Amino acid sequence: MHGLLRRLFAPRWQHPDPEVRLKALNQLDPQQPTQRDALKTLTEDGSDTIQLAALLALDDIQGLISGYAKRPQDEAWLNAVCQRLTGVEGHIDLTQRQALVAQLSEPRLLNTIALQGDNLDLRLTALSQLSDEHDLIHQACHNGVAAVRHQAAQRIENEESLKQLLKEARRDRQVVRLARDKLTQLRNDAEWLTEQQAQREQLLKQLEKHANAPWEPLYGGRFRHLEREWQNLEHPSSTDQEERFQQAILSCRKTLHDHETQEQARQQSLIRRAEAESTRDKLLEGLEETLDGLRQASEVSAQDIDSLRAQRQLLGQRWQTLSDLHPPSNTIQQRYTHALTHYENYMEAWQRWSETESILESALSTNDHPSIRQHIKRCAWPDELAPPALLKSAQTALRAEAIIEQRKTPSLSAITAELDNFEHLLERGAFKSASRLHQRLKPSLDTLTNEDAKPHKARLKHLGAQLAELRDWRGFVAGPKREQLCASIDALADDQYMAEEALDRHHRQLVKEWKSLGDAAANREQSARFRAASDRIRERLKPWLKQLTQERDINLRSREALCEQLETLLDQPAEDADPDMLREIRDKARHQWRDYSPVPREQAEAVGRRFGKIRHRLQLLIDQRAEQIGQQKRALIEQVQALQNDSEQPLAKRITQTKQLQQQWRQLGRAPKGEEQTLWKNFRHACDQLFAQRDAHKSEQAARQQQQLDNMQALIDQMDSWQPTHANEATILDDYLKQASKLEPLPHNRRSDGMQRRLSGIVRARRERLSRLAVADTVQQWQALLPLIKAHIAADQQALAGETTAEIDASSLLNTKLPTAFTDAHQQRNVARQATSAPLSAEQLTALEDDLARLRVHLSLLALGSVKQRDEPLRLAIQVERLNEGLHSERSRAEEIIDVLAALLALGPMPLALWEKEVKELDSLLNRLSRVPHP
Repeated sequence: MHGLLRRLFAPRWQHPDPEVRLKALNQLDPQQPTQRDALKTLTEDGSDTIQLAALLALDDIQGLISGYAKRPQDEAWLNAVCQRLTGVEGHIDLTQRQALVAQLSEPRLLNTIALQGDNLDLRLTALSQLSDEHDLIHQACHNGVAAVRHQAAQRIENEESLKQLLKEARRDRQVVRLARDKLTQLRNDAEWLTEQQAQREQLLKQLEKHANAPWEPLYGGRFRHLEREWQNLEHPSSTDQEERFQQAILSCRKTLHDHETQEQARQQSLIRRAEAESTRDKLLEGLEETLDGLRQASEVSAQDIDSLRAQRQLLGQRWQTLSDLHPPSNTIQQRYTHALTHYENYMEAWQRWSETESILESALSTNDHPSIRQHIKRCAWPDELAPPALLKSAQTALRAEAIIEQRKTPSLSAITAELDNFEHLLERGAFKSASRLHQRLKPSLDTLTNEDAKPHKARLKHLGAQLAELRDWRGFVAGPKREQLCASIDALADDQYMAEEALDRHHRQLVKEWKSLGDAAANREQSARFRAASDRIRERLKPWLKQLTQERDINLRSREALCEQLETLLDQPAEDADPDMLREIRDKARHQWRDYSPVPREQAEAVGRRFGKIRHRLQLLIDQRAEQIGQQKRALIEQVQALQNDSEQPLAKRITQTKQLQQQWRQLGRAPKGEEQTLWKNFRHACDQLFAQRDAHKSEQAARQQQQLDNMQALIDQMDSWQPTHANEATILDDYLKQASKLEPLPHNRRSDGMQRRLSGIVRARRERLSRLAVADTVQQWQALLPLIKAHIAADQQALAGETTAEIDASSLLNTKLPTAFTDAHQQRNVARQATSAPLSAEQLTALEDDLARLRVHLSLLALGSVKQRDEPLRLAIQVERLNEGLHSERSRAEEIIDVLAALLALGPMPLALWEKEVKELDSLLNRLSRVPHP
């Protein structure tokens, strides 16, 4: 019975029949609290249709979205959600719809919103939630808004999707162009990536090959070049490539280190060898000086020999010690052997002299000259060494005896020597010299009558016969030769086609051969014949010889002019003359000197000496300038070394200065031969050290930039995970921005650009949320003032009724202190109430109604972003005022809402009917403003 009564008297929206409930639902008014509660109850009904109808009646978009999530295949729910989110149905403000769309992930719903949304930002928000490239292609090709099409096209990155977009997007040229540009960029990026990979692989192969190669002079330079090329590549290397690169780097550095170690060891060995050579040279010079002093002495004593023996013993010990460490060079070893040979000869001679000294002294006391001669011969004292005093006396005695014997008889030994010379001349065929010597020897031998001269006379006779035979032979040979020379010179004189130069050369050769015959087989007819032909040739050569003389004079003047030019240059040389240019002048002068030949024989020697002196002076000037350049280059090396050790100046400035010094080095000429390569090696080594610092600095800077990017990435991730919950958390965002500013500027690359875009998006989202939180706090402050507002409304009614009212005290009505922003408005409301007389006139009531409507429209703009059609004029006026105020100062949304609410508090006295007419919509707008989207 109770159930029947309950069904009979229960509301129709609780009827068991779904159709009855649906009909009753359509009659419920959501504006009535009771009926609104019924609608909320029906949102949990068992029928999907009733739930959908109840949610539509309540305009509950959040409930619609939640219900659709459970029924993704239900078209009714899909259409309902789409109509509400796109703005076709319902009164949901744009900001809330954007926030809801930003949380969606269902592609069908997002595609529909992007295609049918009533606001560009709403469409773009829905598009930003789409991730499938097929959906993006559909939006880029079929969306009715160009900005959405372009945004969708920009998000397509896949090559196949871009090709499909290029085929289907025919209605929008910009989309086609964008797809074509992206395809081109993808191809370029792929080519660039392939090229980078190829370059890295090629560099790796070169570096690995270089690492396995032995050291050579350009090993370090090539290694640094390959390392710089690797670092200059923009695309990062793979892990395997990086491992191979590091392994090759270690191998190359090991090769360089091993070479440096070997070079240092070699240099130390060379230094020790040089020191040993220097010590040997000094020891050997001491022995050689002692031997030379011994040779130049007037006589040799036992003390000299003892000193020489001691020095030789010391030299032998030191020489053996040094030879055990480093063997001597061939030159110094030869000098050592030569000096030891002399030493041994002198010591053997002194030993022989010591053995024969006493015997020779006895023979000298008895004037036994044969015994003295025998002992001196036995002693065999060296000729280059001064003999001892006793030996010198013995030699003097023998020379005196030989002089006495020579005065008695002609020197047979001298005659023997002359005969030997005579025989030698005959063997050579020197007829004239042999004939003169025969004429001088024959009278000398004829005067000798002793037996010892007979062999010499016989020998002279035999040689005289050979001389006569030689005379006959010369005549036999010279006769045909003279006839041949006459025939040759006649043929030469008759030859009219031979060139003058060849004719002169052959003529001189024939004359020389004729003169070489001397008087052998000479006759007047042949001599006259030869002379006549020679005169004919000379007569024919006179014009050529005259021309040749002129050419020689011209060459002589050219040589003298060349000498004058060079002397002028040398008398006033430029202070900064380039030695390379001077060397070029020297070489060209040599070539010109050779070209200016022949010259007259009389002046050739004098002008040659003059040119030789000039060349010597020019070479001195070249050496002087080269030495100056060498000093300048040594100064440049010192400057580079100073820059290398200068830690106060920035590295970039030092590199710039080093490049300037390199430019100065190139502008200078060459240093003296032998120094240029050493100076260049030292200069290049110093520059390479500085450039190595630059490379190390670049590597350090790259690592620092990488760390900077990593820190920025961590900061962005931290900001992304942070969601503010109170408006006063704006300081946290400021702290994040300060940290980000400390990490800036970031290096320019794709990663940093992406970071900047992501950071900007996060900051924009967090600022928007903080703004919404600030607005919510402002609304909460207003809601806390409701007791004060109600008191003002009640007091206004009393004042409008003509009753006396007291001033409203905010402190007695509120639990907290009245906010500063509303203090002035509260006082203005009290003052306005006291100053207004009841009842209000029609004009005052109209003005009050207009002000209240204006505040409502202003608040609607801030809450919904749109107004009703009837409020469009007010919206335009408010927009103009907002633009004018924005020119002077920019206000936040929360500050603008505070100003509107303060003006609303100050507006009065307010009739109750007018207030109740607007208060519901005002409360609805404030409720919307107080909603904060979920993080």
